[in-house]
Amino acid sequence: MSKLAGLARLAQHKCVVQSTATHLWRLCKILSDDRFRHQQYTNAPPAAAYQLLRADPGPELGCEEFRLRMRAVGDQLRAAGVSSLYLVHGTFVGGDAAGLWLELSRLLPAYGETLRQLNKQWVDATVGEHGNFTAQFAQKLEESLNIGSERPIPVRLFHWSSENHHIGRADAAVRLFDELYNRKDQGRILLWGHSHAGNVFALLSQLLAADNATIDLFFRTAQVYFRNPMTRRIDLPWWPNVWRRLKDPHRALAAEQCDFVTFGTPIRYAWAPNGNARLLHFINHRLREGLPEYLCPFPPTLDDFLHAAVGDYIQQLGIAGTNVPPGVLAWRNFLADRRLNRLLQHNLRLRDLQERLKLGMRVPEQGVSLLCDYGLPNSNIARHHAGHAVYTQLQWLLFHAEQTCLHLYKRNLNASPPTD
Repeated sequence: MSKLAGLARLAQHKCVVQSTATHLWRLCKILSDDRFRHQQYTNAPPAAAYQLLRADPGPELGCEEFRLRMRAVGDQLRAAGVSSLYLVHGTFVGGDAAGLWLELSRLLPAYGETLRQLNKQWVDATVGEHGNFTAQFAQKLEESLNIGSERPIPVRLFHWSSENHHIGRADAAVRLFDELYNRKDQGRILLWGHSHAGNVFALLSQLLAADNATIDLFFRTAQVYFRNPMTRRIDLPWWPNVWRRLKDPHRALAAEQCDFVTFGTPIRYAWAPNGNARLLHFINHRLREGLPEYLCPFPPTLDDFLHAAVGDYIQQLGIAGTNVPPGVLAWRNFLADRRLNRLLQHNLRLRDLQERLKLGMRVPEQGVSLLCDYGLPNSNIARHHAGHAVYTQLQWLLFHAEQTCLHLYKRNLNASPPTD
């Protein structure tokens, strides 16, 4: 019996070793194939297109000229086949920035979700439109796009935990796929994302373009997050559902259907290896004498930081090495985040963070970047968030909408607004 037990233990150990070796081999293959890669930090001239722009708030919100120009935006989106528009908030303004309610929802799903919603309502009431897409913003955008139209484009808010780490953003990408997959309207999808929502989009773009081996690796790497390793119980069912749907060759959601617009997104994950034909970045940026126009200075002075002197400091500072890892008490989240770090951020050491920041990189590797001067903020840092909060304010809605049409759908709507 002891010999049999020893042989059983040996066989089990061999299976574990083989499984680990297979996982590592797949990981090396994925990385060598340049999939799930991270953007590379540099102060060299950008390879991707960028443009310096003075942001213009345009006419007063709700006036006749505003209505006519927003109606033209809606008409152009419909002509391009856009059937829905999603607004996705960034880090720390979601319903579960600390991950507490997720842990509760593993045991009591109804209570966890209720607390998440209540917390999001409190955040919205406290923060308002400063670095946060509000229900009022979504309503105004939807009303303005659909003036006189028989084919309305719905504008939907997508909420995620807003945790500042890999597994938080990965969960958001998986949830977002689930949301888009189950939508009723077909056609193109336009997604606007503030801050790290842009990195959620980047992960989603890679998953949509991935082959089955890459998809399997991603979900197996994060498996401890959604399946209890001791009981083998799946407590986050959207993860295995999305895993299965991503591998369906006839799935209802393809990479080519998604058009992405990011606002102040820190440079982190790369986008799909083949690029995305419709990818646009808005970045709050002001020139600094003595620096190339595409770079920002580091370190900033305290006064510059408090007054957002060169634009969006959070977009500059929120790069690789600035995650806030899950607490060790949420050990499954902690393990999943560490494992995803090896997949999504390999060879980027925390101790090199200062050197990366000194590069002052503003322009991402892919897409078109608009380096926009929104002017100096007229409020304190609690309101402008070091230049990071400007994008979600209603006064810039028309500017962002028209620039989206101009750069993603190749039409300058401001040249000939409709008159009927």
